[in-house]
Amino acid sequence: MLTGVMAGLGAGALWGLIFVMPRMLGDYSGVDMTAGRFVAYGVLAACVMALGWRRRPRPTLRQAGAALGLSILGFSAYFLLLVLAIQDAGTEVPTLIIGTIPLWVMLLGKPVALRWRGLLPGLVLTLAGLLLMMSATQAGLAGQGGHFYRGVALACAAMASWTLFALLNAAWLKRNPQVNATDWANWLGIAAGLGAFLLWWVAGSDLPKLAAQPDLGLFALLCLGTGFGSAWLATILWNLASQRLSASLCGQLIVSETVFALLYSFAWDGHWPSLVQSAACTLFILGILVSIKAHA
Repeated sequence: MLTGVMAGLGAGALWGLIFVMPRMLGDYSGVDMTAGRFVAYGVLAACVMALGWRRRPRPTLRQAGAALGLSILGFSAYFLLLVLAIQDAGTEVPTLIIGTIPLWVMLLGKPVALRWRGLLPGLVLTLAGLLLMMSATQAGLAGQGGHFYRGVALACAAMASWTLFALLNAAWLKRNPQVNATDWANWLGIAAGLGAFLLWWVAGSDLPKLAAQPDLGLFALLCLGTGFGSAWLATILWNLASQRLSASLCGQLIVSETVFALLYSFAWDGHWPSLVQSAACTLFILGILVSIKAHA
C-alpha cells in the first residue's frame, strides 16, 4: 500500500504542473498546447515501445480501442477543457473544481454502509472553500465579463471528463491484471498522441504561425516537459497506484494535485495568497480531508 500511496502522490505533484502551463504560454491556443503536449507523450511512448519491441506485449484490437477511448477522456479532452478554463477564469478556481474529483469518485463509488449524514460536513466545507475562492477570483477578473463563468463551466466539464476516466481506467486495470502499468501508459500515450495530432490537424495553428511565435523555445520545452513528466511518468505512477489501491483511495490521493497546483500558481505569480484565498484553500482542503475520514 505504501508504494501505491507514494506513486499516487508523485503523480499528483507532476499533474500539478499543467495548471501553470497555460499561464506561461498565453499566446498559444488550447489546441496547440494540447497537441504539443500529447504528441510529445505519444512519440516518447512509441520510442519506449520500439526499444523493447521483441520482449514487450502488443495490445490486442480490443485493448487498443480501450486505450483510445480512455486517452480521449483522461488526456486530450480533459487537458483542452482545462486550458480553456484557465485562460478564461485564471488558475485558482479551475484548480479547486478539478480538486473535487476525489469527492465525485467517492460519491459515485459510495459503499452502501456509508451514510450521507457522514459526508455532509466535508461537502459543506468543500463547497464553502470553492465559493469563497470564486468570489475572490471573480473580483480580480471583473473586467472579463462572462468569460469567468464560461471558464467555470469548462472546468466543470474537465472535472467530469477526468472523473469518468479515473473510474473506467481503474476498473479496466483491475479486469486486466496481466497488463503492466508501464505498457498501459505507453499504449495510452500512443493513442493520445495520435488523437492530439488529428486535433491539431483539424483545429490547430499552421506551422508558419507556430514558428513565428517569439517564445517557441519555451513552448517546445514545456510540451516536452509535461509530455514526459506530467503525462508519461505520471501515468505510470498513477497506473501503479490504481493497481495497488482501491478506486476510492486513489481518488483521495488526487488532493495532492490540488495542493501542488495552488503552490505552483502562487509561485508563478510571485506572491503569497491573500487572506481570502488562504481561507478558501484551507476550507477546501479541510473539506476533502473530512470527507476522506468519513469514508475511511
